[in-house]
Amino acid sequence: MAFKLPWSDKDPHRDDPYWDFFINTPPADLTNTVTKLIRNAPAGNIFPTKAELHSPEITANHVKGMAQYFGAKMIGIAKLDDVPPGALAGAGKGEAKAKNNQANDFPFAVICAVQADYDARTSPGIGGQTPVQNGLFITFVLSAWIRELGYRATVVRDADTDALAAKAGLGSLNGQGRLVTAQLGAKVYVADAIYTDLPLAADG
Repeated sequence: MAFKLPWSDKDPHRDDPYWDFFINTPPADLTNTVTKLIRNAPAGNIFPTKAELHSPEITANHVKGMAQYFGAKMIGIAKLDDVPPGALAGAGKGEAKAKNNQANDFPFAVICAVQADYDARTSPGIGGQTPVQNGLFITFVLSAWIRELGYRATVVRDADTDALAAKAGLGSLNGQGRLVTAQLGAKVYVADAIYTDLPLAADG
């Protein structure tokens, strides 16, 4: 029988107003976060000479290893047969056509997930948005690395990343369309997708 401390399940921050502010109160000035800074940073150039690669399977393992090095807890690769579900929601005809062409122009999506103790969708404070910032860092650096290899890589903010993560075999979708994984349960945040033409082996 395992010994269990009586206070082990208690949230140490439950009655801390400063922690609640840190997690749940959105910043009055967005420049106090790095989210806007990274999202507005322009993508770099693609190196004009493509690097010599191994097989798609080995290249996929290299991509996953790099993502783990940058801080991703889970990484999957989805084949982009068409626009992922939900990516065109709310788009006008011209915008939808452009996104459809963009998705069809890239064969793969690299999906990275990080641990999230708080749901970033409902926790707008600086602390609550930490998984978003971590995910932005990972996708920014990983996409830059792919471009340095001579291949296209663009971070797509409005793709349905939870659906793509499920397609890549990272977990399954619950009733709300959120990703649930065996490793992290529902405490997971799926970062923006990286669309790329780097030759990879898809998961799922």
